[in-house]
Amino acid sequence: MMYCRVALSKLKVKRACDLSRLPDGQYTRVAGCVIARQRPGTAKGFVFLSLEDETGISNVIVNPGLYEKYRVVINREKFLRVDGVLQNQDHPISIKASHVEPISITAAETQSHDFQ
Repeated sequence: MMYCRVALSKLKVKRACDLSRLPDGQYTRVAGCVIARQRPGTAKGFVFLSLEDETGISNVIVNPGLYEKYRVVINREKFLRVDGVLQNQDHPISIKASHVEPISITAAETQSHDFQ
């Protein structure tokens, strides 16, 4: 991610370490390597993603409808860019996703912890 930061900054992608300084409710963008995908049975179809960039981890909440729309991208891509509304009232800080898209960073192998 560090090697792509200039290009990501031009797209207004925030670093994980910057999120705590943004106001609750602000529309923002994050990107990173997917290190975890969770879909707890008690979460009514919501999916939770952890994206890691060069500064830390961004937590993403994907509602069931958006998950269905982007299911293949969310489940298969190694790196994602997520647009959404920042939830910064209490910890942990998270992004409520409104758009998800793959990004091409590297061909390096990565592995995420999925749906466990």
